[in-house]
Amino acid sequence: MKTKSVKKQKVNIVTLGCSKNIVDSEVLYSQLKANYIDVEHESANDDADIVVINTCGFIDNAKQESVDTILRYIDAKKEGLVSKVYVTGCLSQRYKSDLQKEIPEVDEYFGTMHLPQLLAVLGADYKHELIGERSLTTPKHYAYLKISEGCDRPCSFCAIPIMRGGHLSKPIEELVTETKNLVKSGTKELLLIAQDSTYYGLDIYKERKLADLLKSLSDIDGVDWIRLHYAYPSQFPLEVLDVMRERSNICKYIDMPLQHISDTMLKLMRRGITKNRTQELVDTVREKVPEITFRTTLIAGHPGETEKDFEELLRFVEQNKFERLGVFGYSHEEGTHSYSMQDSITAEEKEERIAQLMELQQDISASINQSKIGKTLKVLFDRKEGDYFIGRTEADSPEVDNEVLVKANHYVRIGDFADIRITHAEEFDLYGEPISL
Repeated sequence: MKTKSVKKQKVNIVTLGCSKNIVDSEVLYSQLKANYIDVEHESANDDADIVVINTCGFIDNAKQESVDTILRYIDAKKEGLVSKVYVTGCLSQRYKSDLQKEIPEVDEYFGTMHLPQLLAVLGADYKHELIGERSLTTPKHYAYLKISEGCDRPCSFCAIPIMRGGHLSKPIEELVTETKNLVKSGTKELLLIAQDSTYYGLDIYKERKLADLLKSLSDIDGVDWIRLHYAYPSQFPLEVLDVMRERSNICKYIDMPLQHISDTMLKLMRRGITKNRTQELVDTVREKVPEITFRTTLIAGHPGETEKDFEELLRFVEQNKFERLGVFGYSHEEGTHSYSMQDSITAEEKEERIAQLMELQQDISASINQSKIGKTLKVLFDRKEGDYFIGRTEADSPEVDNEVLVKANHYVRIGDFADIRITHAEEFDLYGEPISL
């Protein structure tokens, strides 16, 4: 075994999975810094003495990535490159006993709600006064704001309640404080996230309070964009759309995972909504906020999905022409209601259905993007890559949506807005030039 050189203790946090995990890692990072512990997030030099892996356990591919990452750092530990490896997050919450048997070299496993215990092992105290404060791992001009934890929905395919527990809203006052702290640090865009943002407030206020939350956040000076993610369609609070239409700093954007449209599949998925009510909701959203960008996600290959059901889904996408759309192949998850059903649709069939949906969406997106040529759009620039500055419009969330590319010989500033005239469009990207003042 190689001998590890003596150096000051340093913690490297590695984050896998969704934006909720990013927020959890940022909270951990902030707590460690407050305890004067040397910490980095996904260290470029990979030179930390201790590694904390924040895992994802959502679907098969994410679980495999988490396991592969754990094994990579276990190999580094065997080679003497790190001394301790700790695992936290959803995979650890869901499969702790299995992981302890299969990968016993990990020093300790922690669940999603075990931050104080993890901090104790790392030699840190949990500082309650830091609630509402965190160190960003995203560019400072945008930040994810987790408005609630867990989920009470009974969706047949989803293991989130197993890993994250029941729904628990954060109080509006706490979220306002957190937002004000973010703004002081330079945040201009808030991305509201939750397992189910539609449910916000029911547990602590006994009524849906998403619209009131949006108003409170919108009132904070310095917040330029507020973007709403993960709105559940069943019992969606329509007053949210009124606030979105009336407030200029609330993006005309909604991320609402619809999952399917066939009545048979919606019932099997236990979505609590029908095809007709889903279509009525989509129509209402577009009617109340005519300029809205509607993002949705779908599942292909759930047990029981027939060719007829899938064709119905294709027609639904073609008819509604969603501005943004993603598709997941069904993943057979232990502990879920669907796990009792036979996963009879082959991986090849699932991939074919995903390909058909995304090919259709590619054409829809290309047509929408072509219509933007010659228009001037407000763009927030995130980064520079190669010969281009890369940014997003009000219609685009980081990582998952379209981007706007501007040649680097033009002047724009990372983290700032600029008015960009669109000169060229591809299926999922726009190209443009800054408007001279």
